[in-house]
Amino acid sequence: MKYQRFKPAYGYILAIIDILVTFGMMFISFLAYYDVPEIWNNLTPVLIYSAVVAVTNFVVFLLIQNYRILVKDVGLFECFKIMVATFSVQVVGIIVLSILKVFPSADHFFWTWAISAIALSFILPSLRLAFRGFNLLGAMLSKKNKIRTLVIGAGAAGKIVVDESRRNKDNHNHVVAFVDDDVNKIGGTFATLPVKGPLTSLPTIIEYYEVEEVIIAISDLTQERLHEILAILDGCPVRVRRLPTLGEMEGPNDTRIIDVDLNDLLSRDPIILDNHEVNNMLHNQVVMVTGAGGSIGSELVRQIFKTHPRTLILFDIYENSTYDIQMELKRKIREENITDINLVTLIGSTYNDFRVEQILKQYRPDYIYHAAAYKHVPLMEDSPAEAIRTNVIGTYNVARLADKYGVKKMVLVSTDKAVRPTNVMGATKRFAETIIQYYSSHSKKTAYAAVRFGNVLGSNGSVVPLFKKQIEAGGPVTITDKNITRYFMTIPEAVSLILQCGLFAQGGEIFILDMGQPVKIMHLAERLIRQAGMVPGKDIEIVEVGLRPGEKLYEELLLDKEHQVKTENKKIFIELREKSRDSAIKDVETISAVFNMEQTKDVKKLLSQVIDTYTITENTPVDKKKR
Repeated sequence: MKYQRFKPAYGYILAIIDILVTFGMMFISFLAYYDVPEIWNNLTPVLIYSAVVAVTNFVVFLLIQNYRILVKDVGLFECFKIMVATFSVQVVGIIVLSILKVFPSADHFFWTWAISAIALSFILPSLRLAFRGFNLLGAMLSKKNKIRTLVIGAGAAGKIVVDESRRNKDNHNHVVAFVDDDVNKIGGTFATLPVKGPLTSLPTIIEYYEVEEVIIAISDLTQERLHEILAILDGCPVRVRRLPTLGEMEGPNDTRIIDVDLNDLLSRDPIILDNHEVNNMLHNQVVMVTGAGGSIGSELVRQIFKTHPRTLILFDIYENSTYDIQMELKRKIREENITDINLVTLIGSTYNDFRVEQILKQYRPDYIYHAAAYKHVPLMEDSPAEAIRTNVIGTYNVARLADKYGVKKMVLVSTDKAVRPTNVMGATKRFAETIIQYYSSHSKKTAYAAVRFGNVLGSNGSVVPLFKKQIEAGGPVTITDKNITRYFMTIPEAVSLILQCGLFAQGGEIFILDMGQPVKIMHLAERLIRQAGMVPGKDIEIVEVGLRPGEKLYEELLLDKEHQVKTENKKIFIELREKSRDSAIKDVETISAVFNMEQTKDVKKLLSQVIDTYTITENTPVDKKKR
């Protein structure tokens, strides 16, 4: 039940109506069973009794805070509460009058009392319902541009959606029906609306009712169930929103209707990793993050910061984003009065081995998380020498100096594109993995490992920011191929994985995450368009532009649970170790020759000679196709 501050005008109106109705009903009930002469002879007791009952009713209503109830929220509970209070006052009244024996005709008086008690018990709650009815009618009449809406879930959560749409004049949803899988509900009505089903019939139901928006209202909605519903709705020209789940609610009365967010776009449940042991490992240590200003690097910095390392080193070549994360952490240090963390922010390139050595020599980090890299596939196809400079030589510098200065562990952030690479970015990351594996087999001080995962939703290099910009511009949204699929994870998931793998690392491992089923980029684009309140193919076109140079239709993680090594975490596996490439350092020296090459194709050819799994591809765009 919702309350508001007692407003005198609002309270007086209801109080006056209650007193007048109670007094009038009492007097009328006397007229119904007593002759006029008898009433006239007992007029004073009649008037006093009627007045006393009316005032007593008012006092009781004040005590139970009846006048603080929002009229627009009056329901069965509030009505029952008013009925009980009214009837109780009547019972006390008849007992008092019976004891005093004011009226001689007991039979008549009983029926008089019965009429007034029953009538008032229904009339007073009905007045509140009438007020609510007028409010609902006013809200419905005031609505403009109504959105024909279908609610999934004919239950308590669905009732909340309907109530909100009916009573809130700022809510423009016009609910036309419910959809449910419960065979006992299908074909009936709920909240005066028809219940249709099952959910597999959603496309037909949407077309029949000319639905523009679908609201998922299931309080115990699981991520798996949400994915199933979204899959059914993929081809439907509707916007999709949902009620928060119980875990997402901001309070017991949270009735927000929210958009489907990035986590909902994954075709699996969110991965929750326990970082308690990670906290113990990094606490009071010196930790360095390269690429600290990037989307992965900055989240690494945030999560490592929570472990309270003794010194946290932020290292990046790009000053703007690095400055942003530095200011964010400094603000947190100031607001939370943190005194045990030394925050160090340094600008430089991992390709500059003198700069890297200078930092490691001065600060002697215990742990290094190497996230500095070029990750954009098409750009690296046009600038392969720069990809080699940062992704290969940069990794080599950090790995070599980590061994020299006794770093406990170094973790390389790798990618699924390193598996049988068809692009420069993937090939250079595979090269970086071989460097890590080489130093793992030769270093006596440092444990090296690599973490391989798919695309990260919302990161600087992912398709999500691009799609959002295209949607904001009015479209079209461009995809390379309608059949292209990718593995996805969120930034917090990716970083938790990196930290967990740093904990498990013993030397030379390539860690792989069980990322569930891959997501079709076509479906991702459609869901982002619906998230923006528009209809794919109607408000925003989706256009195929063909695979870009070096791009695959399907990415691989090579996750074979039966033949790969399990870790303590059931979501993390280790790729069976390949024999360390003793030629890795010689390969680095060989590949350094690329900086004297002028032709891109010559650089790629040399890279393919070093990384024998790298296949050079030159994809050509296809004619644009609208979807």
